[in-house]
Amino acid sequence: MLEIDDLHKRYGDIVALDGCSFTVEPGRMVGFLGPNGAGKTTTMRAVFGLLRPDSGEVRWDGRPIDAAAKARFGYMPEQRGLYPKMRVRDQLVYFARLHDMDKTAAGEAAERWLADLGLADRMGDPLENLSHGNQQRVQLAAALVHDPDLLILDEPFSGLDPLGAETMASVLRRRAAEGASVMFSSHQLDLVEDLCDDVAIIHRGRIVLRGNVHDLKVGSERRMVELDLSDSQMEVVSELEGVIDSRFDGQRHVLTIERGTDVRKLLATLQDSADLEHFVFTTPSLADLFREAVA
Repeated sequence: MLEIDDLHKRYGDIVALDGCSFTVEPGRMVGFLGPNGAGKTTTMRAVFGLLRPDSGEVRWDGRPIDAAAKARFGYMPEQRGLYPKMRVRDQLVYFARLHDMDKTAAGEAAERWLADLGLADRMGDPLENLSHGNQQRVQLAAALVHDPDLLILDEPFSGLDPLGAETMASVLRRRAAEGASVMFSSHQLDLVEDLCDDVAIIHRGRIVLRGNVHDLKVGSERRMVELDLSDSQMEVVSELEGVIDSRFDGQRHVLTIERGTDVRKLLATLQDSADLEHFVFTTPSLADLFREAVA
């Protein structure tokens, strides 16, 4: 288990981390979320010793992280670190060898991961000949080639098309199912909600919300109602008892209501005052929880 315990980091007057704490358990995926500049990349770099926090500690299986532990980690940075003119398979073999795999095992692992990621026919190509999305797949393969116990990825889905995103998601699901601890950052909150067991939301260097995704949604003091109504009808509805907020998401109006609001009374009012064709009552989405946490 990865434990991030009370990390603090300042750069002059800038507070990058201000008591950041959360855990990543084996066999689970954690979405590490936050606005730009919230401290996500700083935290990830601290795990690998790429920067030293001013105070606090990062532990793996209850102990400070040493070189042996880091050898069992896989990292996919936001700024990709591959060699443009080097052949794809050769790169993966090189990274596997850095993790003390012998030449034969490194080659077999490189070919296996390239096949799993749909790149078996590109392993002899220089990296620069691949599309941006396929280069990201190679970067993921480089993080996975030694079958790490902990996998940390910084914005791994950025720029991927839907097929590429699903391929990467399938690989991450499988690694978690095999017992690895997986943590990744992303601004695609719908994808995180679908993929992750847990989330940790960081804002201004502090964790402001963390826990199981389902439990956080069910435990929220708010509920959401989606409606197809005209703007004038929404003005009436937004004044009803229990309504906290209303907005238009580009397709439908969305009401945020108090958890204990009598939805039957709300629905009856709507049926009396409007031609109602669409009505959905649900828990908040992860995006809703995120907006509230970082407001």
